Amino acid sequence: MAATATPGTHMAALKPGVALRRSAAVRPCVAFLGAEQREACWAKLASSSHISSRDLFSQKHASKVVTFRNVVTRAMSSANESTPLPGLPVDLRGKRAFIAGVADDNGYGWAIAKSLAAAGAEILVGTWVPALNIFESSLRRGKFDESRALPDGSLMKITKVYPLDAVFDNPEDVPEDIKANKRYAGSAKWTVQEVAESVKQDFGSIDILVHSLANGPEVSKPLLETSRHGYLAAISASSYSFVSLLKHFVPIMNPGGASISLTYIASERIIPGYGGGMSSAKAALESDTRVLAFEAGRKHKVRVNTISAGPLRSRAAKAIGFIDMMIDYSLENAPLQKELSAEEVGNAAAFLASPLASAITGTVLYVDNGLNAMGVGVDSPIFENLDIPRSK
Repeated sequence: MAATATPGTHMAALKPGVALRRSAAVRPCVAFLGAEQREACWAKLASSSHISSRDLFSQKHASKVVTFRNVVTRAMSSANESTPLPGLPVDLRGKRAFIAGVADDNGYGWAIAKSLAAAGAEILVGTWVPALNIFESSLRRGKFDESRALPDGSLMKITKVYPLDAVFDNPEDVPEDIKANKRYAGSAKWTVQEVAESVKQDFGSIDILVHSLANGPEVSKPLLETSRHGYLAAISASSYSFVSLLKHFVPIMNPGGASISLTYIASERIIPGYGGGMSSAKAALESDTRVLAFEAGRKHKVRVNTISAGPLRSRAAKAIGFIDMMIDYSLENAPLQKELSAEEVGNAAAFLASPLASAITGTVLYVDNGLNAMGVGVDSPIFENLDIPRSK
């Protein structure tokens, strides 16, 4: 059998037919159960390991050879939040996370929510107002159930979904045409300030804030052809929105909390096709990460980091129009020749949000199979005569 690593669980798999002898380095209460010890050891073992069946252990065994078969384990439940964990786990039990920018089940925001949930965190999300009805309907109808599956077999639970448009800080900022827009009809309290106030009223505090938001209305235009409006819109939606979120949420974040955003290598390298001011917005986001790490760290004991993620075939990325080419380029040129998964970015976020990263702040963490380290594209015909290592 196989044991899956789940939040708060570190199990060793007992293979069918494996015999444990007295000479093996095992604890007596695991393999050698005398008549007087059996009940006490079973109670301790069942409590700590969650073994679902007692039948195999109720048999009388001599303390010579014991064979274990079909032992089934399951993940530790939230009832054991106070139980110390062995090893070095990413343990977020008892923590609450707000992820801004989740509108479907195939982007980095969703993947981060899943990894945080797998580590034990409670999940709240903020969804762009025009996408709210479709997102909530898909959740209710079970459309996302397959992608909600966690390592222990349970489904990620989203405690509450909040309508959110992070382009607007407060109700006074919302123009009349947006207020009258039918896509916003039926939703209320969706500016950044109002959402933070609603979360405070509903839950009191949070521990983790995730910014998974980006939009550039002129992203397909070269920078030289980008209008002032398009450029400032990209900055507003993709970088200042993070400043605004942290400004309004940090007062309700518990000391030791963590804030995470998502950036892209276009902040520091030329990526043709990634235009409309989006490269500038990502550069601003990384600079703001360092400044906010200082200010939020000194004033609120909150850490601030950003993840520079590689290309992903998400719905949002497909809107750029060349995401497939970027993935192919990464496969050919990155040190690790494999396609990046959203889960890998989600797991990196869970680490940054955990106590294991308690001294990490103000940093850009690259999760891109190492592509950021490359100075040239080794798939160029210029290098065809070089003996370049390839993945087998």
